[in-house]
Amino acid sequence: MYQEFKYLISDSVCAGLSPLSGDLFGKACPRFIDGFLVTIELLVLACGIGFFLAIGLTLARMSGRRPLAWPATALVYVFRGTPLLVQLWIIYFGFGSLGEDILGPILWSFFKNPWLVGLLVLTLNTSAYVSEIFRGGLANVDRGQLEAALSIGMPWLRAMRRIMLPQAIRIAWPAYGNELVLMMKGSALISTITVLDLMGQTRTVFARNFDLTTYLYAAILYLVLAGLITAFVNTIERRMQLSAGR
Repeated sequence: MYQEFKYLISDSVCAGLSPLSGDLFGKACPRFIDGFLVTIELLVLACGIGFFLAIGLTLARMSGRRPLAWPATALVYVFRGTPLLVQLWIIYFGFGSLGEDILGPILWSFFKNPWLVGLLVLTLNTSAYVSEIFRGGLANVDRGQLEAALSIGMPWLRAMRRIMLPQAIRIAWPAYGNELVLMMKGSALISTITVLDLMGQTRTVFARNFDLTTYLYAAILYLVLAGLITAFVNTIERRMQLSAGR
């Protein structure tokens, strides 16, 4: 059902663009749009899951409890300190090479699927960066509010969730918007593990015609996606400002 819906979108968009597109884009349009939709899928899922995972990592790092803080800090350090391409290759080609006998049927079915591995790596990568962004936002919130909440008996976790984090997210939102755009651009690397996202489809089309205009069309579609992300971030930011002014 979902796949049929994607085909419907692709056919509709290509039909609408056919009077404006050249021969190359007209022939390859379904591939471009399909890759565009796959990129959007991965970004929405990775950034959505990564957002909440980043909140958990931030709370763990600031909890003051070593069993929580150290693993969270290590994860953030590793995924912020290594290139996304290296992470993709280690997890996909590294774990994927272990085989079903070592990993077991469940893990093997996961790690041999490039789309799932791409989603996993993008999620962990963005959660590490967003966790650091939120930590910086918390550093700019008056800590006296937390101390006041604790002094009246509010649990630390509830005080962070209700008082500190909402303010930190509002402060960090512009930086978070930049991370979304950077993640969009970094997502092109998942084509190296055979995921047919926008860049993966672009490489496939280019391999058939060797026309550099193919990459120009891809660049335009990435710019469209960047514009959509920017519009989303600006809309949420305006709503935050309105709610803060009430």
